[in-house]
Amino acid sequence: MIRPEVLASLRPYREVGAAGAASVVGLWMAAQGGLLLIPLGGVLALAGVVWAISAWRRVRFAQAVAAPGMVEVDEGQVAYLGPAFGGFVALPDLVELRLLTMRGRRLWRLKQADGQALLVPVDAAGAEKLYDAFAALPGMDVGALVAALAPTGTAGGTAIAADAETRVIWRRAGAGIARRDGG
Repeated sequence: MIRPEVLASLRPYREVGAAGAASVVGLWMAAQGGLLLIPLGGVLALAGVVWAISAWRRVRFAQAVAAPGMVEVDEGQVAYLGPAFGGFVALPDLVELRLLTMRGRRLWRLKQADGQALLVPVDAAGAEKLYDAFAALPGMDVGALVAALAPTGTAGGTAIAADAETRVIWRRAGAGIARRDGG
């Protein structure tokens, strides 16, 4: 009954729709009145709104798959398995998250405390799983995380030439070098 192209374009928004439906059910329950239904409906409606905001951010974070390789997030570890490069990073060892633009392709740069870094294409298969992993980092501004992936309008095909092409999204507090001499 519904064209496959329309159905495919709506599929990423199904979680947002479910959250909206939960909010509507909560509002309906609260409208029924009573000492039990008003607070229960209000809590359900509020939970639905919070869920919808998180789902909307997750939809905006996801990119169409265009890069080779795949991303896995498992037990606090991010893995990128690509044809030319890849590796693993444990989220507790992560000290910095950057978004790079290299030759027209955007990459996450996950830097560990020991200086090693893992480059993960933004548009690799499974990269949408990184949203929940990054959102769990201490002090992460998820609004800035989602905004970083907004289209920039820059021309592709350029190599990293300036700091404008490298953007720090998150840095662990206290991850810098501490000097003992007080200076």
